[in-house]
Amino acid sequence: SFYEELVSHGVLKPLTAPVEGMVLREGSRNYVAPQGISSVVKFYLEQSGADVSYEQHVTHISLRDGRWEVSRKGGPPEQFDVVILTMPVPQILQLQGDVGNLINESQKQQLESASYSSRYALGLFYEAGTGIAVPWAAQYITDNPCIRFISIDNKKRNIESPGTGPSVVVHTTVTFGREHLDSDPAEVQQIILSHLQRIVPSLPKPSSIKCQRWRYSQVTRAVPDCPGQMILHPQPLLICGGDGFTRSNFDGCIESAMSLAEAVKPHL
Repeated sequence: SFYEELVSHGVLKPLTAPVEGMVLREGSRNYVAPQGISSVVKFYLEQSGADVSYEQHVTHISLRDGRWEVSRKGGPPEQFDVVILTMPVPQILQLQGDVGNLINESQKQQLESASYSSRYALGLFYEAGTGIAVPWAAQYITDNPCIRFISIDNKKRNIESPGTGPSVVVHTTVTFGREHLDSDPAEVQQIILSHLQRIVPSLPKPSSIKCQRWRYSQVTRAVPDCPGQMILHPQPLLICGGDGFTRSNFDGCIESAMSLAEAVKPHL
């Protein structure tokens, strides 16, 4: 039903562009978000009618008179009746305030056992009218120590238009990401570009480049024995969820969201 709704609103479309080296699992269907994966999140936020504040870096969560006081960088603390945490699991454990004392030892061990892969993403952006002469929209690379995936992004999303320049997205391998996690991003960018040049020598010079470190890329081991969510404190409710409690794909995110919603409902 979630896929049907998103497809009917044009947020998702079936993937039709040629992707080389993709492992096709029996019974699975692949979709693409033409306006980017953030459009899926924005769709649900708009439907919810929630008042959303972005760019808020939460640092402390503390109990104050039966409510949660949430502190953030660059702003006064605010109080809430219910707090739901969906950031990567290691960042939950880094929160300051009362959270560390409220998580019992068993839960702490469960949370600490979650693990993530790390990687770099490189974006190459081109002027309108630039041609990229490759027969695929995206390609999985299996024989390169640095690069795992390359996408001609507008081609993959099937939104090519004469007024918009193409963009190329490159994801590194898990091993490369782990080995260079704390390296200088400028140096990492040059290494990725040199490998990319060898894989796709016909690639034109981009007008701009963005290199992004992705410390918590995909869940390699989810929190055990917690399907979808974990209640850290029952009253007032402090609960955590997200793909760290299921798996890193859209189905995993929906599964956690449904589990969180069921747990939160009695507190509304």
